[in-house]
Amino acid sequence: MAAAKADKIAKIITRLQERIGDGDYYEAQQQTRVVAARYTKAANWDAAIDILYNVAQSLLKAGQGGSGGDLCVLLVDTYKAAELKPDASSKGKLLTCLRLFQAGEPTRKKFVGEILGWSSKFGEYPAGDPELHHVAGSLYAEEHETYDAERHLVLGTKDSAEVLARMEYEWFKEDESHTAALYASRAILPYLLTANVRAANTAYRFFTSSLNQDKGSAIGVQDVSSNSADIRVYPSIPLLNFLGLLLLAVQRGSADLYRQLTTKYAPHIKEVDMWHEPLEMIAEMYFGISRPRQSNPLMDMMSGFFGGGGGGGAPAGGSRRPAVKAPTPLPTAEGLD
Repeated sequence: MAAAKADKIAKIITRLQERIGDGDYYEAQQQTRVVAARYTKAANWDAAIDILYNVAQSLLKAGQGGSGGDLCVLLVDTYKAAELKPDASSKGKLLTCLRLFQAGEPTRKKFVGEILGWSSKFGEYPAGDPELHHVAGSLYAEEHETYDAERHLVLGTKDSAEVLARMEYEWFKEDESHTAALYASRAILPYLLTANVRAANTAYRFFTSSLNQDKGSAIGVQDVSSNSADIRVYPSIPLLNFLGLLLLAVQRGSADLYRQLTTKYAPHIKEVDMWHEPLEMIAEMYFGISRPRQSNPLMDMMSGFFGGGGGGGAPAGGSRRPAVKAPTPLPTAEGLD
């Protein structure tokens, strides 16, 4: 009986794929939706998934990103209805489809969002499955979609750090040598913010190794050894030294070392606005250094009306730290809190 059912599903898929072969893309898409809905209503999840998965692939291979993408999204909806958990098989189907999208196909971004939403709800990772993030981020990196790649690779697998560092390094190569730290930080700081110290170190090592290989003699890199650590010093790129020492301080959990670092490099850090809030968050996460109190305009106004006596409001005319908006490239990990 099971073999007969499987044979029936295979014939349905073949018939729909023949429509695609004839160029009847829209008709194939619509018929697939109807047939899949019938099996979904009967809670025959395997049949619905098999049909959607195979026909979606055929449409994507035929260059029909809109129609194929629509069926891919419906495939994820079916996963959700079946309460399917992320495993090698369920993720494998989604990743096979994802790799078939053409670069720039608008439906792909929606599909990526859907698969991560499903994996977040039914899997063990609140921010979405790392393997799904890694593949999506790697595809974006290959296509030089930098911001999308960063967003996903930061939440990816142990292989993601090198992919991200390589992308940042390739981007940096279009700029001046003294800007190296700005590009390296786009991998290092987000990894620290998502509590992935190992990935932050991997990204730093890859970036600096590439830099040494390409421009070591030109930038005057120096190796410095001590009883406690071996580090490379970049006399012409002080902020890159800061990032290396920051990673060392994080590994040691030394608040004193962190304070010394930020004091020593304060004039340089001051020039990089986008680092200010991430560094405050890192100081709190790893060293227990509380972030400056955020101004509360209503309380400050009330304090001003009533003389500010002992209420903690900023004194009239006193300076307040301006609100710093976290830059898009350095997000905290959504769903990890």
